[in-house]
Formats: sequence, structure tokens, C-alpha cells
Amino acid sequence: MDRKEEIKSAYKSLGKAHNFYDGMMTGTTVMGRWVLKHIWRMTKEDALEYQAGAFCGILADFSGELLEVPVGTGVLSMPVWKTLPDAKITCLDYSEKMMESARKRADEMGIGNVTFKQGDVGKLPFADESFDAVVSLNGFHAFPDKEAAYRETYRVLKPGGIFCGCFYVEGSNAHTDKRIRQFYIKSGFFTRPFETVESLTKRLKELYAESTVDNVQSIAYFQCRK
Repeated sequence: MDRKEEIKSAYKSLGKAHNFYDGMMTGTTVMGRWVLKHIWRMTKEDALEYQAGAFCGILADFSGELLEVPVGTGVLSMPVWKTLPDAKITCLDYSEKMMESARKRADEMGIGNVTFKQGDVGKLPFADESFDAVVSLNGFHAFPDKEAAYRETYRVLKPGGIFCGCFYVEGSNAHTDKRIRQFYIKSGFFTRPFETVESLTKRLKELYAESTVDNVQSIAYFQCRK
């Protein structure tokens, strides 16, 4: 079983989604599947494909220091972190409410190697080169200062470390782009400017020693090595 299939298998432990956000991210509720289909033009299987791809840089035997930012509710990450008992994982989010949901999920799943910290991705409260890996799931399209987020995630990563994750990119699905403008930007969930697949590929290639970018519809997922 390759790493992507291992991660997909780990999601079987999710259980019932805690709220609307979780259901939307995982396609495990009627409304979540509606959002995937009518906003993102995705099936549940499509979502699982990009979500698993976003973690593929984190090997099954990873045992180093890892930062996840933002952690959100932990609905996508906790099933994977449960498979890494030897890693030391720090989960950071600006929202205490979202982080409390993630903490609850970690407790429910019996994950004991995760700590939680409130903070701003634009000014991470960690020393240079603190982490062997940095993971960012569905955060960059929401960060108000994206340039600072790129700088900070790079700064806290050790040489040779892995940066991976996923987020919305414009220009890959006109229907989704329209819905993002109509609903997500106006509601304050997403903030301009957005990357395209091409601009993200160029940026990561210039910043990191190695990088790959793929996408499923309007979600790009990536892996980089510093």
C-alpha cells in the first residue's frame, strides 16, 4: 500500500463529522456533499484524493518535529497524526474556537503526541529552523497576509525539511471561481490575492530546493523540500 492509500485508509477512523465545516471538508454529510458538488464540482472521492495528496510528503515512519498551521478543527489531520505515534506535533491556529474542536478530536482519538498553541501564521512564535516538517491544509486562501505566511513557514523549517499541504487556487474551474467570489470572499472566509496552479508552481520552485504541485479541480496540493 503506497502512502496515499495509507492516508485514505486512516480517514476511515473519522467517525461522524462534528459540524457543518467538518461535513463539508469530508463529504460525510448531505450538505457537505452538496457543497462539494455544487461549489467545488467534486465528489467525495475527489476530495479524498487531494487531501491524501497533501500529506504524501510525510512518510509513515516520520518521527521528527512537525508543525500544522492552521489546524482548524483537525478533521483532516488528526486521523493522519494518529498514525505517527513517534512524531512530536504542534498544531497552531489563530482561532481558539477551531483549535478547541481539534483538541477535542485528538482526545477522542487518543492522540497523545500533539500540543496546541494559539498564534498567527504571519508571525509564528517559533525559532528559525525549528521543524522537520510544516503542513498547511486549506489555510493560504484565507490568510490575510500571504507573503508573511510563505516567509514564516519557510523560516521555521529546517534545511532538508518538508513543506506540504493544499489550498484553493483560481483559474482551474470557472464555476468554482464564480462561487468563491459570490460567497466565500464576501463572507470573509477567503481573502485575495489567490494563486493559480502556475503561479504556485513558480513560487515554490523559486523558494524551495524541490517542489511538486498537482490539483484536483480548484484545490492545489503540493510537496516541497527546503
